[in-house]
Amino acid sequence: MSKDAEAVKALSARRAQLAPGTPAGVTEAMIHDLVHAFYGKARRDPALGPIFNRVIGDGWDEHLAKLCDFWSSVMLMTGRFHGSPMAAHTRIEGVRPTHFARWLHLWRETAAELCPPEAAALFVAKAEMIGQSLQLGIAASRGELPPVRSAGA
Repeated sequence: MSKDAEAVKALSARRAQLAPGTPAGVTEAMIHDLVHAFYGKARRDPALGPIFNRVIGDGWDEHLAKLCDFWSSVMLMTGRFHGSPMAAHTRIEGVRPTHFARWLHLWRETAAELCPPEAAALFVAKAEMIGQSLQLGIAASRGELPPVRSAGA
């Protein structure tokens, strides 16, 4: 094995040790199943379905693969995801906080159905942080953030 191949293998092993999903038993198969089941529900949801289907159209296979890469990068630190979720989400018209609340509800439900409790809790915690970040980014892009107040105000 070349030194470069050894270095890549060592880096991969180190990432696996540090990945937040490793102690919770998260696997690539679990990520695949969760992502596919969740987005199956989201596509049929009366509030979320029209938005997802309008934005993604016929590109669901590619989108699901990208989302599996995203969650693999978040949970297992694989580094497979290369994209800009914030930029993608700020371009979507009509997304409101109620949509994020529904998204999180379905995500929690699906994670609880498919994952062991520790893994489900981790998936939910990460989704909550991601959802909050996306909501703040969308609000900022729309100029909807409340004004910053000074400490003495």
